[in-house]
Amino acid sequence: MQLEGKVVIVTGAAKGIGAAIVEACAREGAKVAALDLDGGGVEKLASALRGNGADVLALAVDVTRSPDISRGFEAVLARWGRVDVLVNNAGGFAVIRATEEISEEEWDAIMASNLTSVFLCSKAVLPIMKRQKYGRIVNLASVVGRAGAVRVTSHYAAAKAGVIGFTRHLALEVGAHGITINAVAPGTTATERVLKARTPEETRKVAETIPVKRLGEPREIAEAVVFLASDSAAFINGATLDVNGGQVMV
Repeated sequence: MQLEGKVVIVTGAAKGIGAAIVEACAREGAKVAALDLDGGGVEKLASALRGNGADVLALAVDVTRSPDISRGFEAVLARWGRVDVLVNNAGGFAVIRATEEISEEEWDAIMASNLTSVFLCSKAVLPIMKRQKYGRIVNLASVVGRAGAVRVTSHYAAAKAGVIGFTRHLALEVGAHGITINAVAPGTTATERVLKARTPEETRKVAETIPVKRLGEPREIAEAVVFLASDSAAFINGATLDVNGGQVMV
């Protein structure tokens, strides 16, 4: 098992890619803290996994607020005494709209959930990982942060490009402490949120632009996260792993 005995925190864990990451980490032997604003959603996921013998802690946490993050991370330390891996997955967008239709409040909310949350959670976990002299942080970026592959919305694209830049800089900053920082940039993935954002015909057209002629599956993104979180990726630092079926080739 790639994560045997590791303690992993996953944000945005109630559904979609986040839930798939929790499931994959638990399967690989990790103790997993599943964090989400949707406390009922993460508890349902955790309960199902516990039924299969996994050690999963569900926490209702708003990862755009430092006090909530501190409370959540303290609960993880109280239970397991360490944090080996942080997966910054929280974020997303609900509606595709033109830039002139985006309110300032919506811009701020998307930046907070997709980019500021990555900063706040990383800031909170770094002292723990530095004490351990070990840590893995994996940030969820997006194909739209790499290139203009598919139309989404400008605030989401800007936030995900910011995640990639933050990943590179933090990797430079903390690599000497035994901590690696990497990102996964999924292509268009068949999550409930993504499928709701477009009509079935629009989704079909997006799939046709991808060389493998289909959308990604959440479990495929989760496998890439598990790899970067594992000791097999110990010499990978500051990288962004594209998991997009060839939607963008960098």
